[in-house]
Amino acid sequence: MQKYEEIKQFSEEQFRRLTGVKKSTFAVMVSLLLEAENNRYRRAGRKSSLTMEDRLLMALEYIREYRTYFHLGTSYGLSESACYRSCKWVEDVLIKSGKFALPGRKALLKSDVEYEVVLVDATESPIQRPKKK
Repeated sequence: MQKYEEIKQFSEEQFRRLTGVKKSTFAVMVSLLLEAENNRYRRAGRKSSLTMEDRLLMALEYIREYRTYFHLGTSYGLSESACYRSCKWVEDVLIKSGKFALPGRKALLKSDVEYEVVLVDATESPIQRPKKK
């Protein structure tokens, strides 16, 4: 399924409303992910059934809409675990690049701007379970 092919003709505003990022930012993200994938898969290995653009779209949908991996999997034709691995990899690569980050707590506290909104992060995150004895 090629979702990116369907939306790449959208106007700049429609694209940003759907994905949460501008087309230029999306292009930078794709180039970073392609570079990371080329470094990751130098040797032979199974390639993903989705294009890099579609994997990024899937991760942005997860982050923006908090869709479950089950829903993402049915939309993109993948299993829940494949969706999780793909989204987690995209997030990790973008965070490690250093180009995409939110200001830290200390930077927000030093700011003169007063915020009236509090955001609660309700994303799924892996947990450590105690080992069975």
